[in-house]
Amino acid sequence: MSYVLEMIAEGEHQRQDFKMRIEDSRKIAKTLVAFANTDGGRLLIGVKDNGSVSGVNAEEEYHMIEAAAEMYCKPAISFSTQVWKSNFKAVLEVIVEPSLKGPHFAQDDEKEWHAYQRREDRNIRANGVLLKVWQHKAQDMNDDFEYTRPVHKLFKALRNNNSIGFKKVSRIVRMNRLRTEELLAKLVVWEVIDMQFNDSGCHFVLLDEGKAALKENDAEGIQ
Repeated sequence: MSYVLEMIAEGEHQRQDFKMRIEDSRKIAKTLVAFANTDGGRLLIGVKDNGSVSGVNAEEEYHMIEAAAEMYCKPAISFSTQVWKSNFKAVLEVIVEPSLKGPHFAQDDEKEWHAYQRREDRNIRANGVLLKVWQHKAQDMNDDFEYTRPVHKLFKALRNNNSIGFKKVSRIVRMNRLRTEELLAKLVVWEVIDMQFNDSGCHFVLLDEGKAALKENDAEGIQ
């Protein structure tokens, strides 16, 4: 089996996506941004969703990707390419590395800019908490973990409910949207809670470090 067929056999996943062809540079910018903002990835152009090779004009597809990366991604995204052949049909591999210049944003049809992340085989729009997490990590946030009463209430609720959505968190900590986003972002960066994404949206869960902090402060009688 050729190398390109081995890649295709993996199917679509967090670091791989298939496109039969690029018809709109603006739309494919979302995938480039999602790869750059997450773990990087490769786009195989000339491959149908079912994994069969349809083939493309690699030069034409390259120009579409170039336009997407430079015109519809902010900051612009670097990429490399490789052309593969399968039964005389060309497949263009577009490789995007994890970016150190992020977060990156893609322009939608209404000319608004949004950031995306890659989760399994989907591109998911980044919420306010994740944007702040990226910003803190880019700035090497080194604040010490601060265990406050709102944090204690949140940890207790997370322990009792396993996972909680953003609106409920905001009610528990009694903060407005921006302050809740900031608190949750810091807790994620401190690795005491984590964000989980599914079809119903984003939820927050308590990690082992958070459970240990809750147990320690429970012992001290904090309510």
